[in-house]
Amino acid sequence: MIDLFAIPAERLQGVGSSKAGELHALGISTVGDLIEYYPFRYEDYRLRPLSEAKDGEKITVQGTVASAPSLQRYGKKSRLTVRVTVDGLLLTAVWFNRAFLKEQMEIGRDITLTGKWEQRRRQITVAESEFPDRGAGKTGTLQPVYSIGGSITQAWIRKTIDRALTQYGAMIPELLPAQLVDRHGLMPRREAILRIHRPENTREGEEARRRMVYEELFLFQMKLQAYRAANRKQEGLAHTIRSEDIRSFVGSLPFELTESQKQVVNEIIYDMKRPYVMNRLLQGDVGAGKTVVAAVALYATVRDGNQGALMVPTEILAEQHARSLSKLFEAHGIQVGLLTGSLTERKKRDVAASLQMGLIDIVVGTHALIQEDIFFRRLGLVVTDEQHRFGVNQRSILRRKGMNPDVLTMTATPIPRTLAITVFGDLDVSTLRERPKGRKPIKTYWVKHDMMDRVLGFIRREAAAGRQTFFICPLIEESEKLDVQNAIDLHAQLRQALPDLSIGLLHGRMTPAEKEEAMGAFAAGDSHVLVSTTVIEVGVDVPNATLMIVMDAERFGLSQLHQLRGRVGRGEHQSYCILIADPKSENGQERMKAMTETDDGFEIARRDLELRGPGDFFGTKQSGMPEFRLANLLNDFEVLEAARDDAAELTAKEDFWSSPAYAPLRDHLLREARLQGEPLD
Repeated sequence: MIDLFAIPAERLQGVGSSKAGELHALGISTVGDLIEYYPFRYEDYRLRPLSEAKDGEKITVQGTVASAPSLQRYGKKSRLTVRVTVDGLLLTAVWFNRAFLKEQMEIGRDITLTGKWEQRRRQITVAESEFPDRGAGKTGTLQPVYSIGGSITQAWIRKTIDRALTQYGAMIPELLPAQLVDRHGLMPRREAILRIHRPENTREGEEARRRMVYEELFLFQMKLQAYRAANRKQEGLAHTIRSEDIRSFVGSLPFELTESQKQVVNEIIYDMKRPYVMNRLLQGDVGAGKTVVAAVALYATVRDGNQGALMVPTEILAEQHARSLSKLFEAHGIQVGLLTGSLTERKKRDVAASLQMGLIDIVVGTHALIQEDIFFRRLGLVVTDEQHRFGVNQRSILRRKGMNPDVLTMTATPIPRTLAITVFGDLDVSTLRERPKGRKPIKTYWVKHDMMDRVLGFIRREAAAGRQTFFICPLIEESEKLDVQNAIDLHAQLRQALPDLSIGLLHGRMTPAEKEEAMGAFAAGDSHVLVSTTVIEVGVDVPNATLMIVMDAERFGLSQLHQLRGRVGRGEHQSYCILIADPKSENGQERMKAMTETDDGFEIARRDLELRGPGDFFGTKQSGMPEFRLANLLNDFEVLEAARDDAAELTAKEDFWSSPAYAPLRDHLLREARLQGEPLD
């Protein structure tokens, strides 16, 4: 069988070097790429009765020219008007800047019109028109619409893909085993690809898409399941952990674990005791207590004579975790170290030496942990917080600093457990659903900018009650491009508007010492308000802060807004989140609506997935998550689950790896590097 991905696109008529370069920019280099470059929607040119058309709708109708054309010119622009009889109704057809059509408008000549129907005026504003006496053209068809760029037009890409299908369509191989095609009632692959590009009708197009969505998700799941099969029992460190030690440590905590935390701790300890590498994802809503669960796991590895590492995305968060873990472990004689980029060279050398000699039991750090000169005496557990903030390579470098240490990754961007299990198929997934006892729901309000005086009054009332306020804005300094409030200007304005209150400032361009001073003053209660950019988005914990105000909230994503809201509500007092926004876009309004309707992170994540799509939601570049050509993880979830089950069943069969019946699928997976054992991470 000829490999279509080995045939350059230039082999096709009409694809010269210039066009080949533009195709390459679209990710198309070969005939195989071109054939699998699917349309994202279709233009409907099928004829419909005028009586079925709704006002303002695009429609295709056939009629007869009933009057001489009228042409009006406005400089270089023109307006052509003709009366046309359609379904016994006399209507007006209008073309803009198509003056050349005037000579073709003969009374009595049949014409097909595609355009916007204005019912009240009995008028069609024509986008495209055809004369049946010249041939059918697009009339009666569904025309594919592709993503294009440069000088490539829809007509050119349609014609080029059509040539590829005509010339090479017979060589399209079937990849799926026959039993799966039969089980799900799928179109053969060759027919499905042809029908995606050339659907005869809507149902045919939907069936073709269903086949290719299943294939896309099945191949993705084959990668996950094959990796899982190869690495499920990867030899690792079997921790010796006594239940009484864990109970003693948990009993020493200044609070009681929730039932959800206890369940997750049991899952993690069970994994750590086994002689295989743990590869577990811990997900939970903002404030669900993931860090405490990680602390139990770190305690367990140290009690067994190992070291633990906790990598976090920001220095502020690293410093906070180091302080909180030191307090938790102080009575147990466990030494906690801190390693960040802002430490002096001498301090870094001291920490590195202590790690290598085993004098530090647990190290908390940022990217500084993965530097080449950092070594561990015996690394037993790697914990990564906010795992989507780190690239795949960064996380794997830290893992390789030990001899197959156990791995726990944590995220506060939750997704439904069933979806998490399916997407992160190479990971075991633990989910925290409960919030710690005593946490009150945060009341959220959306207000317009003209209500700032009332917002300032709210700040004064909270300050009078001894509470503190976070005030977040998108930019550090004024931007000519974006009309958004910036931290430095806002800080100055609030100092003027609230002269009796202490106003702090925190942003990413400050030195580490300045950041620590600003955050320390706020945490100690020395400042009433902290004006900040999103450097406080993740993990910063100030129990006395009860008010979160986000300026220009429409500039933030839904999950980011939820993360910011999670910085308050950590103490015993009622907390509030105020979103100041005048969103013009529908998405902006939907985000504000979602934030005021729910504070459930799983529901927020579901809506964010709907609004942004899976590519942006999962952070494709960082997480290793592929952008699917056809599949939508939200809408095609049932197909995703079926594909997962089928892939698990197939990879468990011994003959899958040897039988000639599966050779086309194995060859495809090997060519696409889907079975080479690297983790999705």
